[in-house]
Amino acid sequence: MVADELKEVVVPREEATFWLDRWGYWCNAHGRFQHKKIIDYFHAAIARDEKGYFVAQVNGDCREKVYFRYEDTALFVFDVLLNDRPTLVLNTRKHIPLDPDALFIHNDYLYMRQDDHLIKFNERSMLKISALFEHDGDTCFIRIGGERKVIRDRDAAASSEGGERH
Repeated sequence: MVADELKEVVVPREEATFWLDRWGYWCNAHGRFQHKKIIDYFHAAIARDEKGYFVAQVNGDCREKVYFRYEDTALFVFDVLLNDRPTLVLNTRKHIPLDPDALFIHNDYLYMRQDDHLIKFNERSMLKISALFEHDGDTCFIRIGGERKVIRDRDAAASSEGGERH
C-alpha cells in the first residue's frame, strides 16, 4: 500500500498522553520514559507540518500522527562531532552543520536557529561544544578554525532594546 492510500488517524496536541520536557526527555503521567528503544523511536519519529511537531508511525493500513506538547522546543542537540566543520547530532538523528552565526544564549542555555526551527543544546552537548568556547569578560565566543564569533545573549540583547525578542 502506498503512503498516500493510508488512512490517517490524527491525535491533537491536547489529547496526547506524552510530551517532551525542557531537557529533551519524553514524559507521560508516570514520569520520564525509561526504555531506550522507545525513547529513540519517539525521537526518530519527530516531524513537523503547518500544525506543529508530531510523531508518526504506520500501523497496518493506518498512519498514526500524534501532535505533542513540548516545554521549550522539540529539537535538541544530543551530540557534537568536533572536526574541521563541527556537526550537530539532533535528537531526531539528523546531522546538521553548526552555524556559529545562528547561536544564542537564553536563560543560561545554548540554542541555535535553523530556518524556523529552534534547537536547544542538552547538557551533554553543551559540555562537548564548550571546548570551542572562549570568554572575554561578559562576552562568550566560539572559535572554529581561525574564526572567532560572538555568541549573542538573547536576554542581554532584549533588555538593552527594551523588550523581549522572539
